[in-house]
Amino acid sequence: MWDLASGKLLRSITDAHPPGTAILHIKFTDDPTLAICNDSGGSVFELSFKRVMGVRTCESRCLFSGSKGEVCCIEPLHAKTELRDHPITQYSLLAMASLTKILVIGLKPSLKVWMTFPYGRMDPSSVPLLAWHFVAVQNSVNPMLAFCRGDVVHFLLVKRDDSGAIHVTKQKQLHLHYDLINFTWINSRTVVLLDSVEKLHVIDRQTQEELETIEISEVQLVYNSSHFKSLATGGNVSQALALVGEKACYQSISSCGGQIFYLGTKSVHVMMIRSWRERVDHLLKQDCLTEALALAWSFHEGKAKAVVGLSGDANKRKAVIADRMVEILFHYADRTLKKCPDQGKIQVMEQHFQDMVPVTVDYCLLLQRTDLLFSQMYDKLSENSVAKGVFLECLEPYILSDKLMGMTAQVMKDLLLHYQDKNLMEDMEACIVHMDITSLDIQQVVLLCWENHLYDAMIYVYNSGMNDFISPMEKLFKVIAPPLNAGKSLTDEKVVMGNKLLVYISCCLAGRAYPLGDIPEDLVPLVKNQVFEFLIRLHSAEASADEEVYPYVRTLLHFDTREFLNVLALTFEDFKNDKQAVEYQQRIVDILLKVMVENSDFTPSQVGCLFTFLARQLAKPNNTLFVNRTLFDQVLEFLCSPDDDSRHSERQQVLLELLQVGGIVQFEENRLIPMAEKAEFYQICEFMYEREHLYDKIIDCYLRDPVRKEEVFNYIHNILSIPGYSAEEKQSVWQKAMKHIEELLLLSPNKAADLIATHFDDQIEGIIKNLQDQFLLFQFLRSLLDPREGINQDTLQMSPCVTEQFIELLCHYSPDQVLETLQVLEFYRLEETIQITQKHLLHEASSYLLEKKGDVHGAFLVMLEQLRSKLLVLTREIEESTELHLLKDIEDTLVKIIALCQRNSHSLNQQQREALWFPLLEAMMSPQKLSSSTALCQYSEPLKSLTMQVLNNMAAFIALPSILQRILQDPVYGRGKLGEIQGLVLGMLDTFNYEQTLLETTTNLLNHDLHWSLCNLRASITKGLNPKQDYCCICLQQYKRRQEMADEIIVFSCGHLYHSVCLLSKECGIETKGQMRWTCYKCNSSNKGGKLSENFSELKKGNGASLAQSSSESLLDSQQIQAFDQLCRLYRGTSRLALLTELSRTRGGEKHGLLNVSQGDPALNSVFQNENFQLHLTPPPLTEE
Repeated sequence: MWDLASGKLLRSITDAHPPGTAILHIKFTDDPTLAICNDSGGSVFELSFKRVMGVRTCESRCLFSGSKGEVCCIEPLHAKTELRDHPITQYSLLAMASLTKILVIGLKPSLKVWMTFPYGRMDPSSVPLLAWHFVAVQNSVNPMLAFCRGDVVHFLLVKRDDSGAIHVTKQKQLHLHYDLINFTWINSRTVVLLDSVEKLHVIDRQTQEELETIEISEVQLVYNSSHFKSLATGGNVSQALALVGEKACYQSISSCGGQIFYLGTKSVHVMMIRSWRERVDHLLKQDCLTEALALAWSFHEGKAKAVVGLSGDANKRKAVIADRMVEILFHYADRTLKKCPDQGKIQVMEQHFQDMVPVTVDYCLLLQRTDLLFSQMYDKLSENSVAKGVFLECLEPYILSDKLMGMTAQVMKDLLLHYQDKNLMEDMEACIVHMDITSLDIQQVVLLCWENHLYDAMIYVYNSGMNDFISPMEKLFKVIAPPLNAGKSLTDEKVVMGNKLLVYISCCLAGRAYPLGDIPEDLVPLVKNQVFEFLIRLHSAEASADEEVYPYVRTLLHFDTREFLNVLALTFEDFKNDKQAVEYQQRIVDILLKVMVENSDFTPSQVGCLFTFLARQLAKPNNTLFVNRTLFDQVLEFLCSPDDDSRHSERQQVLLELLQVGGIVQFEENRLIPMAEKAEFYQICEFMYEREHLYDKIIDCYLRDPVRKEEVFNYIHNILSIPGYSAEEKQSVWQKAMKHIEELLLLSPNKAADLIATHFDDQIEGIIKNLQDQFLLFQFLRSLLDPREGINQDTLQMSPCVTEQFIELLCHYSPDQVLETLQVLEFYRLEETIQITQKHLLHEASSYLLEKKGDVHGAFLVMLEQLRSKLLVLTREIEESTELHLLKDIEDTLVKIIALCQRNSHSLNQQQREALWFPLLEAMMSPQKLSSSTALCQYSEPLKSLTMQVLNNMAAFIALPSILQRILQDPVYGRGKLGEIQGLVLGMLDTFNYEQTLLETTTNLLNHDLHWSLCNLRASITKGLNPKQDYCCICLQQYKRRQEMADEIIVFSCGHLYHSVCLLSKECGIETKGQMRWTCYKCNSSNKGGKLSENFSELKKGNGASLAQSSSESLLDSQQIQAFDQLCRLYRGTSRLALLTELSRTRGGEKHGLLNVSQGDPALNSVFQNENFQLHLTPPPLTEE
C-alpha cells in the first residue's frame, strides 16, 4: 500500500489471499479503511486496515469462496460528496458477478446478502460487467446497477424502504447487436460502451438511442488476460475463467469526473463528452450553421441528448443558449449575403435566398426576438433587393397562422408594396386581415384595397383601424345598387361584392368580426344598432331626386331576397326581448312589407319568401310582431291568380312553403281551397285535404296534376297498407280507386295491375267485365297474368276462363309472343287453348300445346303440314328476293320439327319413331323428285343439305339399313335409276367407312396399351425383394436367430424385415380365410396422418432359404390399389382417346356433318366412348426403385 501524496510505502500485505492465485481486482469502498479484493480462484476478500500504537495492520476476511462459483468482477457502490448522506450509503453495498449469477451484499453494519440474480445461458467467452450510478427516478435519487454479459444490459434499481430493507427492481433492458467488454457511466442519462472489436458507443439510457460511434483500435488497449490466466503462478485457474480473461480489460479503463481513461500499450487516452458549447462550435468550424442552430435549439427546448455544461434553472439555461443562437444568426446572415452568387440568372439568386433566409426568420420568431428580426436582421438583408423580397414573403405563413401579429411600420409598408409590385393581391389581402394595421396610413391602405378589389381587407381596415362599420357598406352599396335598381344583371365581380356585403351584415348583427374573429364585447350593441339604423334609412347620403324610399333594404331584396331574409331571421333569433329589439323587428318588417307589397317589380318567389319569413316569425310562441291579415289575403290572390300562367310551379311551391311554416293560420280555409283548385295548385289542395283527412279527394288531385300522376299508385298503396288510418278513411280511398280504375289502367297498366292484385284481388273479374276497351283489357291481363311482369301468381285465385281470355287477346294483338307466353303461363285448359290457337292459325303454338297434352303425333303433323306448305311455295316460280327469306323460314321450321322428334323419340317404340322420322324425310325428299321443275337448279343444293341434316339426326334413332331400305323401296326410286339418291347413299357409306376405321384404330390402341400395362405388371410382380437390413426392425436381432425354431421371416416391398412372432406381438398380422395378411409395423406407425399404408408382405419360410409369395386374390386390396394408382401416375401421358375425338370432329366437319351425334345417342355409353372405363387387373405390391 502506497501513499500517493508522498510516494511512501505504507505496508506490504502477504496474507490477504491464498498463495498461488493472482489478484484480479482490488477496490476501496467509501470507507478508506475498507477495501475489497478478488483473486483468480474466484474468491472475494474484505481487507480491513487499522493502525494501533503506530503499527499498521491489515485483517482479511473471505466474503465469497470460489468453490461456490468463480467471481470475476466486483464493484463497490461509491457516492459523490453531495450524496454521502444518502440513507443507502450506510450499508456499504458491494456488487459481485460470477460466471453464473450476480450478488448484491451489504458489508455494514453486518454482512448480508440483499439480492441474488442468476442469469441464463450466455456466451462463455463474454465478460461480466458491473457499474453503479445514482439516477433520479420518480422524483427520488437512488443507485442503479448496470449489469451486462454479452449483448444485453440489465438495469437494476436499488431502493431502501422505511423499515430499512433494501429492494432491487428490474428496469428496462438494453438490447444490443454487439458483444460488450466494458460499460461506463458518464452521467445518469448517458453511458459509454466498448464492444469486442474496440468500438465506443455513446448511448442515451432513457431512449436507448445510439448517439455516436468511435473506433479506438489505435489506442492498442491493454488486456488483463495474463492475470485471469494466472500465468505468474503457474496458470492454475479454471478453463471458464481463462476463457473470460481473453477479453478482460477491467484494469485498463477507468472513469472519473465525466472523463474515461484508456490504458494503451504506449499511451494513455482520455475520452470525454463535449460540452454543449463545444458541440455547437464544432459544427460552426465545419461551416454547418444550419445544423448548429438546430442543435442549439434542441438544447434550448431540452430535447438534446448527452448534454454537458448546462446548469441552473431552465430560464437561465434558455437565456444563455438564446444569446449564443443570436450570435450564430448574425454570422448566418452575413454568410447568406456573402455566399450569394454575383452573376447569373435572377432565379439562381432567388433560390439561394429562399434556402437561407427562412432559417433566420424561423429562429428569430422561435426565440421571440421580433425586435432583432425587424431591425438588425431586416437592415442587413435589405442590402440585397432579392433577399429583402424573400424575407418579406417568408413572413406570410407566420402572419396567416397568427404567430406574427405586430411588426414595425416600415416593414409593414414594405410588405404591402412588395406584394403590390409582384401583383400578389390575394396573398396581400390574406395577410392584411391578420395584421395590426394601426401604425399604417389607413386612407392609403383603403385606397390600395379598393383599387385592387380587396374587399375583405378594406372592411377589416375600416373595422379594426377606425372602428368604422358603416363606411364599407356605403362603398359596396354604391357599386351594386344602380344596376339592380335599373333591372340589369350583375357582373361576376359585383355578385361577389353583394355576397360579401350580406355576409358582412350577418357578422355585424351576430357580433362577429369580418372576415374572422369577434367584435370587442363593448362594441357589439353599438355595432348592431348602427347597422340596423343604416339599413332602414329612408334615403341614402347622396340621394338623387328620383330615389325610391329605403334604398338599402330594396337593394338587398333585389340582390338575394332569400339570403337577406335568412340574415334577418338569424338576427331575430339573437335579439333579446327588450323594448328596443322589439321596435327594430317591427320596424324592419313594416319596411319589408312596404317595399315588396307596394311594388310590382318583385317575382312571386320573392314575395313568397317574404311571407314565408313572416309566417315563421308569427308562428313563434314568443312572437311580438304584428302583420295586417289583409296583406296575406292579397298575397294569396297574387299567387293564385288564374290569369297569370307564368311561373305556375314556382307560385305553387311558394304558397306551399308558406302554408307549411305556419302561414295557414293567416288564411280562411274555406276560401283557400277553391282558389287553389281554380289556380290548379293541386299540391296546395292535397295539403289542405290531408289536414281535414279527406284522403279520397287527394286521389283526384294526383290524377288531375300532370306532373304527379304516376305517384297516385304509391299514394293509394300507402293509404291502404300503412297502419294509422281509420277503416272509414281506407274504405273511402278504396271506393275512389275503384271508381277511377279505368283511368288508372290508362295511366300505367303495369302499376295498376300490381295495385289491383294487392288490394282489389276479389274484384278482378268484375273489373274485366266492366272494361270496354279490348286493347286496354289485353294490357291489363298481360300485366296481371304474365309471370315475367313481376306479379306473384300464387296470390291470385283466377279461373282458367280469364287466362284463356288473355290468350285469345294475345293471339289477336301480339301473335308473335303467344308461344313464349304459353311456356310461362299457368292455369289454362289445354283443349280450349288448342281451339283458340287453331282458330287463329298459330301452328307452332298449337303444336306446343298438343305435345304438352301428350299427342306427339298430332303435334308433329301440325308442324309437318306447315313445312310442306312452305316447300310447296318454294317449288313454284318465285322471285330471287323472296327465295332466301323462304329458305331461311324452311330451315327454322325444320329445326323445330327435328327438335320435336328428338325430344320424344326416347319414349317411343321403333314403329312410332319411324312414323315420325320417315314422313319428315319424305317431305324433304319429295321436292327433289320434281326433276322437271325449272326452279330445281336454284334450290337443289340447300334442300340436299337440309335432307342430310334430317338423315344425320335420324341415324341416332333409326337403324341405317332401315333408312336405306325405305329409300330403295320408294316407288319413285324403285322404277327409276339410283342417280337421284346417289348423294345420299354415298354419304351414308362414307360415314360407315369412317366409323369402321375409327373403331379399328381405337381397338388397336387399346390392345397396345393393355399389352404394355400387363408387361410392366408382370415385370414388377416377378421382381425380387431386397431388404434394407439383415435384422428385425422390432427386436433389432439378426433374422438368423433361433434357427432351431420354424420362425417365418416377413419381408415387405418397402424393404423392412421382421420376425413373424414380433409382428404378431405388435398386432400387425390378421388372418383372413386361412391366410395371414401382414402390415409393415414401421410404415404403419409412422403414418399418423390417418391414411395408413398397408404394405402386404412376401413370406420367407424356415431359415430363409426360399422366398414364397403370398397367394394373390382376385379382388384388389388397398395396397394393390395404391400401387396401381402410382403406376398409372408414373406412365400417364396425353389421352389418346381425346386425340381421336378431336380428329373425329375435324374429319366429321369435312364429311358434311354426318357425325353430329345427338345427346341421346346410346353409343355414348359404349366402352369406346368412355375414357374413364377401368381394366380389372391385379397389380403387384408397391416396389421401390
